[in-house]
Amino acid sequence: MAQNHYVDVEARIPAAPGDLELFLPVWTPGSYMLREYSRQLEGVQFFTSDGKPLDFEKTRKNRWLVKNVSGPVTARYKVYCREMSVRNCWVENDFALLTGAQLFLAPVGQLQRPFQVQVDLPANWKRVETGLAPLGNQVFQAENFDALVDCPLVAGNPATYDFVVSGVTHRLVNEGEGGIWDGPRSAKDAEKIVATVHKMWGDVPYAKYAPKTYTFFNMLTQAGGGLEHKNSTVLMNSRWGQRARQDYLHWLSLVAHEFFHAWNVKTLRPKALGPFDYENEVYTPSLWVAEGFTAYYDNLLVRRAGFSTYKEYLDAISKDIEALQTAPGRLVQPLRYSSYDAWIKYYRPDENSANSGVSYYVKGSLVGLLLDARIREASDGKHTLDDVMRKAYKLYSGAEGYTEEQFRAVAEEMAGTSLKGFFADTVDGTKELDYKPMLAYYGLRFKTPEVKKENKDPEAGWMGGAYAIQNARLVVTSVRRGTPAYEAGLNTDDEILAVNDYRVLPDKVDRLEDRLRQYSPGATVSVLVARREKLTRLNVRLAKKPTDSWALEVNPEADERAKQHREAWLGPDLKP
Repeated sequence: MAQNHYVDVEARIPAAPGDLELFLPVWTPGSYMLREYSRQLEGVQFFTSDGKPLDFEKTRKNRWLVKNVSGPVTARYKVYCREMSVRNCWVENDFALLTGAQLFLAPVGQLQRPFQVQVDLPANWKRVETGLAPLGNQVFQAENFDALVDCPLVAGNPATYDFVVSGVTHRLVNEGEGGIWDGPRSAKDAEKIVATVHKMWGDVPYAKYAPKTYTFFNMLTQAGGGLEHKNSTVLMNSRWGQRARQDYLHWLSLVAHEFFHAWNVKTLRPKALGPFDYENEVYTPSLWVAEGFTAYYDNLLVRRAGFSTYKEYLDAISKDIEALQTAPGRLVQPLRYSSYDAWIKYYRPDENSANSGVSYYVKGSLVGLLLDARIREASDGKHTLDDVMRKAYKLYSGAEGYTEEQFRAVAEEMAGTSLKGFFADTVDGTKELDYKPMLAYYGLRFKTPEVKKENKDPEAGWMGGAYAIQNARLVVTSVRRGTPAYEAGLNTDDEILAVNDYRVLPDKVDRLEDRLRQYSPGATVSVLVARREKLTRLNVRLAKKPTDSWALEVNPEADERAKQHREAWLGPDLKP
């Protein structure tokens, strides 16, 4: 059924006499949104061990109840698998990516028992790659349901590359190289990332349980994203992603990010993220540590591994700063509540998301940047954020996890001073982040916007908003708070027709900008829009386009001490 995107599943469940209820998860760890996987199940049936059909009923959207069983039960069903995502299953003629949360029914209340998985492959597929412990003949074992859900499977004929770091085997599994992606190069560079991360943490958690390997599933499927697992990760990228340097640095950053999660999240985790409740939302205010700090380290680890220059690394930080500082939601939603509301906001963005919320990835990474500098300065260089992560790992990487208060206490211990004000401003509140201490400590600055002296044209008016050509119409796609468009009442999905009764042609987006350039900041223009077929005129008072620069660079006027701080942080620069 691969060509039709289906997997046939047969589950054999040892059962004591009585009622047997089975469930399918509604979400998968690491991706905090209800995915409703049961919508992809078809033809669910139950049988006795000798093949007799059993009556059953659904008790919830994701539960099935078989009453009065007298022995083992066999469940049979199909799963439709065609969502190219690190969180879902994909099956086609060439390969399969199988995600346990979408695939495996389990008996309610019996999740600590071992599970075995046997995969029957199409004739032209050679093998299965997974983090599950192999038993031979494409049979694998998980110690419990958590392990089963946390070990994706890739079946087909992928290219594989093994390398050993710290005495542990790591495997890069490339699906879709297509003669374009350089597999040996990517394996060699992944090895450097692994060695760099090992050096920081000084411990290898996944070496402590079978099969004592770590697998990078690199799905070259023209998609994007990554999802961490305890001894593997699923990455999605383009097979053309090595051609441009910036694209390849992005892939290396993705490798570093998801691999870093083997420590931060899969081993050192917020208390709320375990044991898992697979049927309900699991709320935590600490994703700014779990994801945000991981996002801080991903590009930093690429830099430490020797792949990027100062400029390239600072450019990466600059993009995050600009993303945050141009999002009005930074002044609305505290960082810790961005984490708490991940289930309803981050994974469900709409045209108003930038106005109402903030990304715990983006702001969390910048809080990590500022906290690292704060700890270095307060401890006179004796401690860094690395020390915070290692100490928290030592204290809280057991079964209990950490509370937000416990993590903050470790940070204060490493800084040697109170950080209550810092966390109140950056995590608990909505104050603007203060970059000045970090800039001064490392000898950095924001670039001054370039001004073309030869340009003597009048200053252009600016309306704000985002626009796109849709079905030969110039349409508003979002309006950010604080812009002239927002104040005038321009709405998402409005069709822009004219400015001051002169037609704005819908052949390209910058037609509107060209027209507004004819007016100066402070001028009021009449914008004619079509809103659900009704013509409406809006008076917009144009403003000056913001020219704030959030691009970081080394400050040539910084003193020698700042240079030493910068090199302690980033090491010596590379030649471009």
